[in-house]
Amino acid sequence: MSDAAPDLVVGPDGLARPRWAASDPLLQHYYDTEWGMPVRDERGVFERLSLEAFQAGLSWALILRRRPAFRAAFADFDPDTVAAFREEDAQRLLEDEAIIRNRAKIDATIGNARATVALREEGGLAEFVWSFRPEATPAPRAAAEVPSSSPESVALARALKSRGFRFVGPTTAFALMEAIGMVDTHLVGSHRRGTSGIWGEHPGTGAAR
Repeated sequence: MSDAAPDLVVGPDGLARPRWAASDPLLQHYYDTEWGMPVRDERGVFERLSLEAFQAGLSWALILRRRPAFRAAFADFDPDTVAAFREEDAQRLLEDEAIIRNRAKIDATIGNARATVALREEGGLAEFVWSFRPEATPAPRAAAEVPSSSPESVALARALKSRGFRFVGPTTAFALMEAIGMVDTHLVGSHRRGTSGIWGEHPGTGAAR
């Protein structure tokens, strides 16, 4: 297995994971149970888009540890509620030490909630984002082979920006696509490879059925 995926670590449970998910219990749980599994509801996609935006320039572990606080601060990421936030809400969030107190990201999240509500006229955020699903997914065997963007993420970022979304560059858009299962960038050999049911691959391999 090490020849196929040198960046995998086999844990005490006998399961292979990438190094980033092998050392931290919180990251391991997120990797094992959530990352890369399909998310097709509006609130779920909005939450992950918001967290990816807050993560920009920071570590994902930091965001994940503060996720409960983010959910409390942003009304469990209900788009209608967040879209109704006013200046006093933004000020309250700026004083909340449990989240990331970045005014630009806070304002973007509120604005993105309003853009999410407006996007319902085009079928909704989830359907819109998923319409950019590529025809094939990467099959990386090493961490260095995992892309940080794609033609689809570039197009998705451009389309979201044209509809009023902010903090949605190609890298953030690709991270969103990874998080909600639109692409499978689990390393070949990982116990999570192919488990989303989206790409018709045998778990632990890169082979299509």
